[in-house]
Amino acid sequence: MSLPVSKRVQRVKPSPTVALTGRVAQLKAEGKDIIGLGAGEPDFDTPLHIADAGIEAIRNGFTRYTPVEGIVELKDAIIAKFERENGLKYKRNQILVSTGAKQTIFNLILAVVDPGDEVVIPAPYWVSYPDMVLLADGVPVTPYAGPEQGYKITPAQLEAAITPKTRLVILNSPCNPTGAAYTRAELRALGEVLMKHPQVIICTDDMYEHIYWADEPFASFAAVNPELYDRTVTTNGVSKAYAMTGWRIGYCGGPVEIVTAMATIQGQSTSNPSSIAQKAAVAALKGDQECVREMNKHFKQRHDFLVEGLNNLPGISCLRGAGTFYAFANVEKALQLVGAEDDNAFAEHLLEHGGVAVVPGSGFGAPNHIRLSFACSMQTLEEALRRMDKVLKAARAA
Repeated sequence: MSLPVSKRVQRVKPSPTVALTGRVAQLKAEGKDIIGLGAGEPDFDTPLHIADAGIEAIRNGFTRYTPVEGIVELKDAIIAKFERENGLKYKRNQILVSTGAKQTIFNLILAVVDPGDEVVIPAPYWVSYPDMVLLADGVPVTPYAGPEQGYKITPAQLEAAITPKTRLVILNSPCNPTGAAYTRAELRALGEVLMKHPQVIICTDDMYEHIYWADEPFASFAAVNPELYDRTVTTNGVSKAYAMTGWRIGYCGGPVEIVTAMATIQGQSTSNPSSIAQKAAVAALKGDQECVREMNKHFKQRHDFLVEGLNNLPGISCLRGAGTFYAFANVEKALQLVGAEDDNAFAEHLLEHGGVAVVPGSGFGAPNHIRLSFACSMQTLEEALRRMDKVLKAARAA
């Protein structure tokens, strides 16, 4: 006898990135030689001064409940960060600290989306956005931006996607999976569209803000569009920039009414984020930022190497990214080369014949693509490219 589960959970699917990580681990445990390029986390250790702050918190007995919305010391560090780096001013009651930015965004969706409300999510998108909307009984609307437009939607596309039912727009820049980042001019143009739709709230996911190398400095949406400050929730976290994925600290700044509602949801679900991790996050935000710059330098070198290598492979093309630690490659011609019917079959072919694990683009709303993480050593990337080249050339010769 099978036990019933809710219709809500039946609408969502497991994260393909999580599923791939699990499968790679299983194959390696079976003795298979697999190169996994699916990981969405830095391969660096958490910087020592940040880790020490967490250890000190434990030793000092800072191991009890904290306020649901985060400790004052961390809120103040976040406020200072927003003003220093983004030109955004917030008060303590506008800040919420959560167990990762994923929870921050999930809280926001639950706080503002009613059944049938629409949420505009430009594709390619991070895999979790649409499913979080579905869990809130909302409707994801996913206008697609392909490589010919740099994987960035146009103002006309945004305008066409908005209806009277639109409640939220989610913008991720730099973007997981593509690495694309909107310029100030592009953010301004999107903002001018949203100014015409006062019912729409804007969520910006700035998680990869510091893993960034475009010529133009990073710009946060609310700073470029101050007229939309009162409708924008700016989300971020310490996971990527500070190699703190397992510490699970995300945060946001936004309108008091919305942040208060998000905190209410959090209070009835997880309550406060880890007390120890909050102390470590204070050290991350207030400490020397040289560790961030050093990691970014290595990510940029890997990006340049991998993108060039991918573009030299038969049937594969890859645009340069502005940030993140992902390359997003168009494999439409490579599918035909190996006889794969879609990107899922192509990824399976690479895994079976080359021992290289990549994430199919369909999970990101972009068929005929694959995502490759370069959060690994240069030697690993060299070997991955060698194996992919061997697989593709063998198919071409067959």
